[in-house]
Amino acid sequence: MTHFVMAAFGPETAVFGNLGLWGFLAVGAVALFGVFLPITTWMEHQRKERDAFYKAESLRRLTEAPGDGAKAAIEMMREQNRMAQIKQREGMKLGGLITVAVGAGLCIFLYMVAGGAPGSPWLVGLIPGFVGIALLVYVYFLADPIL
Repeated sequence: MTHFVMAAFGPETAVFGNLGLWGFLAVGAVALFGVFLPITTWMEHQRKERDAFYKAESLRRLTEAPGDGAKAAIEMMREQNRMAQIKQREGMKLGGLITVAVGAGLCIFLYMVAGGAPGSPWLVGLIPGFVGIALLVYVYFLADPIL
């Protein structure tokens, strides 16, 4: 930014050189690491604590209910566990597909940049591609079935 100002108005306007850029970056770093990240971490912790409290409270009420309250509580816990497993599997599927796509894109990019010359590094793109394939093989063939 200071280079643009110096080019537009001449070197005499740049009194402090790159001090403005460094000041901006310093304020941004303090704002990010000193304010934003601790606040978001605290808010996430509060949300998780509130969720755990509501879950424990609803389980307590179900177990204290007359009749089949305990069975309903156990069934609710099983369903929550099953939904967590499904969510994890779907995340792994998406991660595998994205990693395969990144590997293919990297292969194509490096092949085009190097021109397909002997010794070109386009095979490096197979590394993330194989990682993605391993994720997909695990999700579809090796993981325990969801009950």
